[in-house]
Amino acid sequence: MFEKLSDRLSGTFDRLKGRGALSEADVRAALREVRIALLEADVALPVVREFVESITEEAIGQSVLRSVTPGQQVVKIVNDGLVRMLGSEASDLELAVSPPAVIMMVGLQGSGKTTTTAKIAKRLKEKDRKKVLMASLDVNRPAAQEQLATLGTQVDVATLPIVAGQQPVDIAKRALQSAKLQGYDVLMLDTAGRLHVDQQLMDEMRAVSDTAQPAETLLVVDALTGQDAVNVAQSFTSQVPLTGVVLTRMDGDARGGAALSMRAVTGRPIKFVGTGEKADALEQFHPERVAGRILGMGDVVGLVERAAASVEADEAEALAKKMAKGEFDLDDLRAQLRQMTKMGGIGALAGMIPGMKKAKQAMAASGADDKMLVHLDAIIGSMTREERKKPGLMNAKRKRRVAIGSGTTVQEVNKLLKMHQEMARAMKKIRKMGGLKGLAAMFGKSGGDMGDMMGALGGPGAGGMPGLGSGGLPPELANMMNKKRK
Repeated sequence: MFEKLSDRLSGTFDRLKGRGALSEADVRAALREVRIALLEADVALPVVREFVESITEEAIGQSVLRSVTPGQQVVKIVNDGLVRMLGSEASDLELAVSPPAVIMMVGLQGSGKTTTTAKIAKRLKEKDRKKVLMASLDVNRPAAQEQLATLGTQVDVATLPIVAGQQPVDIAKRALQSAKLQGYDVLMLDTAGRLHVDQQLMDEMRAVSDTAQPAETLLVVDALTGQDAVNVAQSFTSQVPLTGVVLTRMDGDARGGAALSMRAVTGRPIKFVGTGEKADALEQFHPERVAGRILGMGDVVGLVERAAASVEADEAEALAKKMAKGEFDLDDLRAQLRQMTKMGGIGALAGMIPGMKKAKQAMAASGADDKMLVHLDAIIGSMTREERKKPGLMNAKRKRRVAIGSGTTVQEVNKLLKMHQEMARAMKKIRKMGGLKGLAAMFGKSGGDMGDMMGALGGPGAGGMPGLGSGGLPPELANMMNKKRK
């Protein structure tokens, strides 16, 4: 998400930071570029105008122009301005009411409202340990109620039994009574979708709201519709007391105009963003982290959270024990590649690591994309169990057999084996440094050198991943992971 805006702003700020001193004209020229970039990202004109005016006055101040690092100061001012535009702080669901806390979902048809209802229910059940009941009030769209029931089965969340012919307000009353009698913590009401802002359906929605008295009324909008999403949010805001917004399909939104405009135009916080079709592809919206991603500063906290959610504890413990002995075979490498895929792939991870913007571009140019992870997994899968345990057995004849079996080339097999050799060497170094604690302490102090660890992931030259050879693991990430481990 935000790729186009991020690329444009990164280029502008790279030129600023590359100069030792800045004049007022330099700063104004850079901020004009920022203005154009935001407009091209489909951010609402009034929002862009207010944003640029608010940061210009601060950016051309003498404290900035006379600073030792004026370019970095300007970037910080823009970052702070983006955070304010996006809402300053993350806004979670307000469920501190007498149970059941009712969450009412509203939005246009096709925005992903029913799927988002199931995603939020799953999140509340697994992360917040809430007992959740879902109920579909959509009697207009064919099979809408059946769809929610199917999703409920998939995410293991209860749904209200369907009664044919019952109207939305009556369904809401029955759902509320069932939730109270059965001791549910949260009741989620999925209301009927709308092809446009239809007054009859709006009246129905208000009637349901009066009956259920929701603690949260969330508007679900499709981020890919850009400025139209903001217009829809304004229309709903005038009809019903919204408490927040959920943006779906953010993973496909390279511009990000809806996200950047929504809070400023509607006054309602963005609470969640949908990042894919899977039931767990939902993230809480953190303004400061999003601003960091847009400006190429990464999202270290998000990366740690994603790792904690996707890494299997048993697998991690087993690998840690092997690392302590200096062991690392191809099965271990395969497990690491699969964890990368679970966490979103190479591109998603690179976007969350500070300073990896250029590395990500270099990786794309050299062919190091998520398809490469699939190819590497296929190569390892085409080996025998003995070959995976003892990669030294791989002679020319075996390599040809594996290449044919995996649909790859001998060169790709060699690249994989080289990657394994470099990572195995790194594991032995880790053992000499005192194991994981020694490694974390080293990275926490100096940033370390992850060139060997990353191996031959498509990078040029000696085989390291572009941009990681000297930059290493971010100290913030190492420190956080070290604390988590303790």
